[in-house]
Amino acid sequence: MTRSLDVCLTPALIPLYNVEDYIVVVIDIFRATSSICYGIENGAEAIIPVSEVEECAAYREKGPGYLLAAERNGEVVSGFDFGNSPFSYTAEKVAGKTVVLTTTNGTHALHLSRKARKIVIGSFLNITSLCTWLRAQQGNILLVCAGWQNNFNLEDTLFAGAVIEQLKNNGFILDDPAIAANDLFQIGKNDISHYLSKTSHGERLRKLGIEKDIEFCLQIDLTTAIPVLDGEKLVKLV
Repeated sequence: MTRSLDVCLTPALIPLYNVEDYIVVVIDIFRATSSICYGIENGAEAIIPVSEVEECAAYREKGPGYLLAAERNGEVVSGFDFGNSPFSYTAEKVAGKTVVLTTTNGTHALHLSRKARKIVIGSFLNITSLCTWLRAQQGNILLVCAGWQNNFNLEDTLFAGAVIEQLKNNGFILDDPAIAANDLFQIGKNDISHYLSKTSHGERLRKLGIEKDIEFCLQIDLTTAIPVLDGEKLVKLV
């Protein structure tokens, strides 16, 4: 049976896909999906993605059991526990806790994908375990790039191309964005960090003085956990 391996280059294009026909992989390399993978690996009980800062803040009324994480335009929203830096998702901070998270791009892409057959989270940190799992699934796969404020970005698309590199010889039919993403990966694969140093989002993060976040997010296979959406919560796939 042939399966489709497609790439949605920005959340603005999600309405063009019948997401209910796909397993969706949400990708936001700098930094939401990298931090989610790291947090779940480090024992977070769950991460609840919400669209709006106000939704995140509302969890304050639900008791002290929640860590509230809100990021907009690369910065922690004032009054919240932290944003989406991976360094905030260490075992010391998140083990056994539930994190409520809203970000500029990643949680937006996730919410628009909610009708999918299944939603999992991808990053360079868990790429091998993710691809091993995807290879074993039945049905079509859609790689959703969170982009930047509904625009295309390089880092998410290059990661999609890296996933395609691992899956493309397994009987998948690639759409044009998937072919383009894989071609982009061929250009950058020998030095991903250098290639992505030119990205606009990377430049925004550098201006905020968080280059270490960029380096962290480009580490390969630091984790094996695959976060999966279970109802309202991202939990560890078992």
